[in-house]
Formats: sequence, structure tokens, C-alpha cells
Amino acid sequence: MELKDLALPSLNAFASDYLTDQLEVDGFFHYSLSDDGKYNKRYQELMSRNFFRDELADSIEKYMEKYSLSISVKENIEAFRKEDSVVVIGGQQAGLLTGPLYTIHKVISIIKLAEEQEKALGKKVIPVFWIAGEDHDLAEVNHVYTLKNGIREKNTYPFYHPFKSMITDLELDTETAQSWVSEIIETYGETDFTNKLLADTNEIIKRSTTFVDFFACLIHNWFHDFGLLMIDAADPELRKLESEFFAMFIDKAEAITKAVHSQQSFMQQSGYSRMIEIQENAANLFYYDSEKKDRILLEVDNGIFSGKNEAISFTQQELHECSRVTPERLSNNVVTRPIMQEMLFPVLAFISGPGEIAYWAELKQAFELFSMKMPPIIPRLNITIIERGIATDLNEVGLNLETVLTKGTKSVQSQFLQSVKDDTIEVLFHEMKAKLNENHELFTERAISLDKGLDPLLQKNRKFIEQQLDFIYGKMNESSRKKHEVVLNKYQRIENSLFPFDAPQERLWNIFYYLNKYGTDFINELVQQPYTFNNKHKVIYL
Repeated sequence: MELKDLALPSLNAFASDYLTDQLEVDGFFHYSLSDDGKYNKRYQELMSRNFFRDELADSIEKYMEKYSLSISVKENIEAFRKEDSVVVIGGQQAGLLTGPLYTIHKVISIIKLAEEQEKALGKKVIPVFWIAGEDHDLAEVNHVYTLKNGIREKNTYPFYHPFKSMITDLELDTETAQSWVSEIIETYGETDFTNKLLADTNEIIKRSTTFVDFFACLIHNWFHDFGLLMIDAADPELRKLESEFFAMFIDKAEAITKAVHSQQSFMQQSGYSRMIEIQENAANLFYYDSEKKDRILLEVDNGIFSGKNEAISFTQQELHECSRVTPERLSNNVVTRPIMQEMLFPVLAFISGPGEIAYWAELKQAFELFSMKMPPIIPRLNITIIERGIATDLNEVGLNLETVLTKGTKSVQSQFLQSVKDDTIEVLFHEMKAKLNENHELFTERAISLDKGLDPLLQKNRKFIEQQLDFIYGKMNESSRKKHEVVLNKYQRIENSLFPFDAPQERLWNIFYYLNKYGTDFINELVQQPYTFNNKHKVIYL
């Protein structure tokens, strides 16, 4: 592998301005990305706060025991108990087969920034991955995209569930999951690594009872040697530690919503679109119906908390009782989750995707309600993997990599086809079509003057002649494409690999394609690259 940096614009306008230091940062965040002393300042701030370190360490240890703790993981759990340790944290939904590549990139970012800052600060910095198991959006996690005969296929796990259940509660059927995974890996083609990859994955599926189990076991298998700690946001043991924080959210429910709306107004005045959709009466908490396994968003009005259509209803005191006695029935929304994370963990830095940068900026005033600062928001590493064959194709067609990673190859393909067209044939075709239309019109006028009833037939005849001409013209273009299909195939291979279907590689393809082709050591090699957090795109040549 060879790592190179490339300057690429962010697809998100706010994130782009943040990365290029175009913001008046104080209005959006508590730490500036360009401040070299941000980590030292944040560390000192964290040392003045208290956390449930032992209780949270116990919770993480209990949660991760089922995945068999590595020495590195055990050491980091013990290190977390110490008052001078901090964490780098980030999270993601529990996608099947870990979802798109950016999930892997986020984990790598967490690990590498923790390593970097542990050396810089001379203090223990622990990588932590927050699994969004409380999320209920099944459509976000139940599929993997593959390419079959040049056509994108959305391979959806065959599972129907009518309720908004937390992903952590969705059961994984062993036989169904193994069959589904086998079909996906089959699309990648058989290699020297296929049988082992399939056998190892099937074994993990056997040990997994839920979607989150499957996700967590894969992540742990690949990253345990780097001491990565994991926590499921829906873990009942974690909920117990969150009890008093839920009570705080209940007390300040209306104030939190007002704070977010105020910050959103500021952002809109600054020229940015809002990212978080939040109603005027939002309580920013969900209630979980444990019998139906249905997650219900709460609203608040004059101290009464209720679900949509008032299917459930609580007084403030009753919801307080719920937070104290059955906290597992409560969960956070997009607003309170980041605040809860910061209340639980001594977060040196939060690793975010482009969209997350924008929505965290909408939470600044909400954080201040609790006399807290947001941590430094650090963009995750954006990585594109270039296989050797694709690198060769790029060189042979003379394509600029930056152009491909931002625009794809469609316009270049079109320009190439235009350049190889026979100009004489083009002129003759259009002249012939114009002349035929002109003559047919004269013929039609004369024929109708003799018999008006011929008009429908003549119109049909005209369309038929045009269709035949277009058919021949299409065949000529098809012949031209076949003549140059070697070059066109190179353009298509480049696009399929690097900017598939007008989206960055990391947003569509899955890590299992690379594991099948290069083996499971591929991930270790990815982690061990000499990344720097300089806001540049990382290109990895294989």
C-alpha cells in the first residue's frame, strides 16, 4: 500500500467552510480546528470534570466480554478507570457486514487520532466506538450494494419488521443471514481468500443473535489488537448510568429545543441550511414500548410528555420515575445523544462525518445549557482505495484523479465518443433526415388534398421512417462503441470503482469486496498507514 494526500472539496458546504477555516468558529463550536493548542485546552477542561469512570468501565467490560477481550482491550478498560485518561470517540449505525466503507474509515480515524494524541499529550488516550444500537431505522442498516454485470444491486437482508424497534433488538436468523452473506460474497468472485472469509463470517453469524451482535463482533475481530473499546447505546447496563442525565433532559426538554432553534436561526442567518428537523414541542427523547418493541418519539406540552396521537402520555414526575426505575425504556434522539455522550465520557475529540459536523454546530447552545463545551469536532479520514488495475486504467486514459473523485467519468466518456465519431456520417445522417422530413411533408400535403382520410396513415408512416433512420443511426453508434470498447471499458471500470453511480466509493461499496480479494490482513494494513489529520483526502494505492 502507498498513501498519498489529495486536496478535494467537501460535498457539504458547511463542512467545507469548517475544513478551510472560513467560519467564525466561536459562533458554531467551542474549539477551532485550526488551533494547534485545542487538544491541550480540551484535556485541561476534562481534568476539571468528574465522570463515572469505574461504573462505565465495568459496563464496557461486561458488554465486550462476549467478544472475548484482547490484552489491548483489557489494558484500555483498566486505563479508562484512571482519572488522567481521555478518549477519542465516534459512532455509527450497526450496518450489516458493517455497512458502507466509511464506517471502517471512521473506526480507523478514531484509532489513529487516539494514537497521535497519546504521543503528543503524554497521556493515555483511548479509542472508543459508540454503536448506535438505539437507532430504529432498519432501512439504514439492512442492505449492501454490489455490482453485477455492470448494474448496481441493492442486496437487502430479507427481514420484515413493522415496528420502530431499536436495531439492538432485531434478531438475526442464522440460516437466513448465512445464505444472504454467501450470495453477496459470490458476486465478488472466488479468490484464494473466499472460503476462509465465508467460513469465518458464518462462524460469527452463529455467535450473533442480533444485528448489533453481528456488527460488533466483526468490528471487534478486526480492531481488537488496537485496543478499540465498544459500547452499544442501547445496552441496559449503560442506561442505568444514564438515568440521572435523562432526568436532566426531562427537566430542560423545552429549553433544549429552544436552544437548538436559536442556534439554527443563527446558522441560517449565516447562510447555512439546517440539518436537524426538530418540532417546536420536541422533547428530544424516545420512549421504548418493551412489549411491542416500538420506539416512540416524545413531545412535550405544558409539562405533559406524549407520543404521536397521544398513544402514550406521562407527567413530568412520571417520566422522572421512568428514568430512575426503568431507564432502558428511554433513549436519545439526534439532539440529546451527543450531549449524553459528553456527559458519560471524557471526550478529547469527536470523530465526525461531513454531515455530523453541520448538525453538531446546531447543538452549541444546547451544550451550554448544561455548562459544557463541545469537544473538538475532527473530520474523519476520507479514504479512496485504488486497486492496481484501476491505477493502470487511469494512466492509460489520462484521467485526472481529482476530476474522477468529484465528477466521475460520464462527461469524459461522452467527450471521447464525440471525438471518435465520423463527422461525415454525422452530417449525412442529419441532412438525410431533414430532407426526408421535408419531402414527406410535401408528399403528405398532396396526398391529403386527394384523400383526407389518408392523414393518420401518413403520420404513422412518417414516424416509422424516422424510427428506421434512428435505428440505423443507433447501430452505427453502437458499432463505434464496440470499436472503442477497450477504452470505454476502462472509463467504466474507473467509475465503478472510484465514483460509482455518482457517489464517493466510501458511500456505496462494502469492505467485504476487499477482504475477499486481498484477505483479512487488508484491514491491518489500512490501519497501519501513516495518516495525518490535515483535512486532505487520503488515496491508498494497492
